[in-house]
Amino acid sequence: MALNIPETKLKRLVVIGAGFAGLKLVKKLRASDYQIVLIDRHNFHQFQPLFYQVAVAGLEPSSISFPLRRMFQKNYRIFIRLTEVTHISTESKTVHTLHGELTYDLLVMATGAVTNFFGMNDLAQLSFGMKTVEEALGIRNTILKNYEMALVADTDEERNALMKIAIVGGGPTGVELSGALADMRRFVLPKDYPDLDFEQMEIFLIEASPGLLNGMSDKSSAKAADFLRGLGVNVMTNEQVVGYANNLVKFKDGKTLPSATLIWAAGVTGAPPAGFEDKHLGRGKRLMVDAFNRVKGFADVYAIGDIALMDGPDFPKGHPQVAQVAIQQANNLAANLKTKNSDNWKPFRYKDKGSMATIGRNKAVVDLPYLSFHGLFAWLVWMFVHLVSIIGVKNKIFIFINWIWNYFTYDQSLRLIIKQRVPKKE
Repeated sequence: MALNIPETKLKRLVVIGAGFAGLKLVKKLRASDYQIVLIDRHNFHQFQPLFYQVAVAGLEPSSISFPLRRMFQKNYRIFIRLTEVTHISTESKTVHTLHGELTYDLLVMATGAVTNFFGMNDLAQLSFGMKTVEEALGIRNTILKNYEMALVADTDEERNALMKIAIVGGGPTGVELSGALADMRRFVLPKDYPDLDFEQMEIFLIEASPGLLNGMSDKSSAKAADFLRGLGVNVMTNEQVVGYANNLVKFKDGKTLPSATLIWAAGVTGAPPAGFEDKHLGRGKRLMVDAFNRVKGFADVYAIGDIALMDGPDFPKGHPQVAQVAIQQANNLAANLKTKNSDNWKPFRYKDKGSMATIGRNKAVVDLPYLSFHGLFAWLVWMFVHLVSIIGVKNKIFIFINWIWNYFTYDQSLRLIIKQRVPKKE
């Protein structure tokens, strides 16, 4: 197989990854004089901040996804290839993929991050991450299937485990998912399963540090915990999970918690393709870059977004791995690449526009550079910001309609257990 990219006199820019960073970069350079090759394992862009709503049957995966080819239909200098990168040969400037090889003049790594299980293989095999649409659908299927199984459970012990959900990680993903599940327990599931006692459905949010939402203010962290406890979520801080087997979550202090569903949102790590040496990697297996997002040690390889580690006096451990950093780095790199004279390039400076998290119906926390607030208004701000950030007018409309429907009916209409059938090949 070959990637079949035509040879031209234009410089070839290869971008690996179509997340927030990679997609923004390609969009900014679509009218430039580069031949651009965008490589990703999926043929669509995924809006990760709303994965949790797919997991709780609030949104369809198609509502938070947008086809890459539709985005670049009239851009004949942009080529999209659906494949997986296996190796980077920096000396020969070659990208090796499952479908062939491709040389580059400039290479941009925008591969994002993957779930970090901290070397615990049992957790990696038996729990769910929240980094892909597939994982979000897997959570939805598992939760609904478990309640179907709880109806026919032979023992109270088995039913007890099936009705408990454990979420590890008190960041935005864990907090938002816990709040959404609490709303689901209150408004939706009792109507679907009237012969189950939902007093037995317990949601546990487990965090190893003393507080939730560590990237936000102490005020927002404390308020998020109060909101969750008010919704009946068991918030467990200073608790470290070290294993999972036989539907038992194992803690460092020897305690166990029965739960047939374990969702891991406790951290991420970089996963660059083979070809980069240890000296190119920093904290969290992120590629170390200079102020222009150039990977240190290379003149023609760049990294942006979650995979990039740019340390400095303001961010000694690197920038936070959030969408705003990825988008701003892509914008800055695109502007520099359009400026042929590198002496005029501008170093990256992150402008923190704030952070936010929603905690169920009418509840959210928002931190702006000079202001923090919470409650209904924060929730409306959260909804507006996420709605305008979604790609595609149709997606915005569908999501808005779903949110309005869910709000006024106290219900979600997407509670389907979808099993994938894979044809057997001889």
